[in-house]
Amino acid sequence: MAVEIGPKAATAAYRKALERISGGGSDAATAMPSFGELVKSQLQDAVQAGRLAEQTSADAMVGKADLQQVVEAVTAAELGLSTVTAVRDRVVAAYQEIMRMPI
Repeated sequence: MAVEIGPKAATAAYRKALERISGGGSDAATAMPSFGELVKSQLQDAVQAGRLAEQTSADAMVGKADLQQVVEAVTAAELGLSTVTAVRDRVVAAYQEIMRMPI
């Protein structure tokens, strides 16, 4: 299974994120997911991308995948991990800023 990287994939990912935020768009009474749920979902996606990268690398070792598929899978995993890391860094920075506020 190849991972697509490009404008079309970015648009699809953006649309998927909007659907998650809006609750699918079909039912207005559906509650928005919490920030924690969004982070958990993104973390699970990053873990899944990492597993796919590992599997694709193993497939390449036995000749079932080519180098381009490996590079695409590893790049997708790296992008997911860097996104989760950036969000974590922002949350920690926000927490530290709140802790510095005088009461």
